Amino acid sequence: MMNKRLILSACVALGGCASSPPPAMSFAPLDYSYLPPITLKVADVRVVDNFTPTPAQAALAAQDPAPPQATLLNMLRQRLVASGQPGQGTVAVQVASVDEVGGNLTGTMTVDIHLSGPDGHSSAFTEASVSASQTMPDADASADDRRAALYQLTKRLMTQMNVQLQYEIQRNMPSWVVWSNTGAPAAASGSAGGGASGAIQSAPLTAPAASAPAAGGAGTALPAGQINHTEGVPDYLPGAGPAALQGQ
Repeated sequence: MMNKRLILSACVALGGCASSPPPAMSFAPLDYSYLPPITLKVADVRVVDNFTPTPAQAALAAQDPAPPQATLLNMLRQRLVASGQPGQGTVAVQVASVDEVGGNLTGTMTVDIHLSGPDGHSSAFTEASVSASQTMPDADASADDRRAALYQLTKRLMTQMNVQLQYEIQRNMPSWVVWSNTGAPAAASGSAGGGASGAIQSAPLTAPAASAPAAGGAGTALPAGQINHTEGVPDYLPGAGPAALQGQ
């Protein structure tokens, strides 16, 4: 009789363990510090946030393991740096939104870059904008399922923005970028207005010879010795043009 009671107690205990909720899903941080910076010919690059989300957008961002607004701002501060030459740069986040429309998540990111020389006359401007969508889980889905959908959308937006931002800078303001013929970090010399053949500092891109480069090209692999240890981002260096966005 005692043995039966012990077996019954063990079964009850095991049943209780089986019904325990599963551990919460974890998500890799979307960090882009492993990518080479884009060095601009200015003394200072100021990153500002001009976007104010609606209450509904803020509620979705609060559920996202990688809130789009904060993730975008962090990437811009990591990748856009100043060479120390005279001039000022302002990088503004105009949109970093996610909306739920008709059972789908739709996301948009827009970044403006304005550079000005010390004389107050020379200047450059470009804008990068991307959008993506993701199916939202059903209303009875778990909180983790909703968080995973939001995370995947932000990840896709950031992948596209990393590509598009560097492409627009290369196309629309090449003379404001610190170029290097060897691919090594270039010395901070000269002024905005003169470009040279080579690559964006530390990045495997080809500088325009006399005019902005044509669109096209595919993503390239990380150079030797540079390893992506971040699970949340792709293994190519973004910036070779919109063609790199295919399949994202």
